[in-house]
Amino acid sequence: MKLVHSIAELQNDLFYCRKEGKKIGLVPTMGALHEGHASLVRSSVAENGITVVSVFVNPTQFNDKNDLKNYPRTPEADCAILEAAGADIVFMPTVEVIYPEPDTRQFDFGMVDKVMEGATRPGHFNGVAQVVSRLFALVNPARAYFGEKDFQQIAVIKAMVEQLAIDIEIVECAIVRGEDGLALSSRNELLTPEHRAAAPHIYATIKQCAEKMATMTPAELTEWVIKTIDSNPLLKTIYFEAVDAKTMQKVEAWSDSERIQGCCAIQAGEIRLIDNIKIK
Repeated sequence: MKLVHSIAELQNDLFYCRKEGKKIGLVPTMGALHEGHASLVRSSVAENGITVVSVFVNPTQFNDKNDLKNYPRTPEADCAILEAAGADIVFMPTVEVIYPEPDTRQFDFGMVDKVMEGATRPGHFNGVAQVVSRLFALVNPARAYFGEKDFQQIAVIKAMVEQLAIDIEIVECAIVRGEDGLALSSRNELLTPEHRAAAPHIYATIKQCAEKMATMTPAELTEWVIKTIDSNPLLKTIYFEAVDAKTMQKVEAWSDSERIQGCCAIQAGEIRLIDNIKIK
């Protein structure tokens, strides 16, 4: 595994890989890696000749400067995880490398990025589109791998790829959960012991959605999920929505869409957790 920090070194290495006819897989990350990220890397290694993992805490997607400051950074531990998972190149650039000049691009994804995370974190998805499009341009991968925990983010990235006519396959990978059901996340490390103990209540609730669908409307299910999660005094629902999996728009009836996802954001003390589940 090779660690690179500059664009010149990255592209020089990739030039020789392409010359050998190797397909490139990219796993974009913000570091503080865990088994969920490792599973993305293993998927890429299995399907491509070379796997590049970017580790970059992107400032343009944080609307809360404290959140950016407190975001965990563990480069040495990240490299150990990536080496064990089989990554070939780890790209760890500085902000100046990714953004030699401020990125002023404003994307318009219709309503896909305006709801849920987009409604509660203004500018977040524009920042995601800025950094991911930049990484796609630098690496030019055949495939890029994203975890379904950030379900709305995948929809935004697919919309961006379509809008910018980028020739790439976006690979969605299943959520990796702990034994207690909590979706693995870098933010879990920031939870207090009490909130960490309470957090599995989120998945314990939403995993019942597909079953509840038989006897509830989407509006009734939404009310039930919020009430059930909030019955734990350490958790507070920011939102729960049953949405069309492509447009991210709330469904009024189960017949409104072929694929419906239940998406939620929960405040656990100082930490915001997100999760989702396939309902239909």
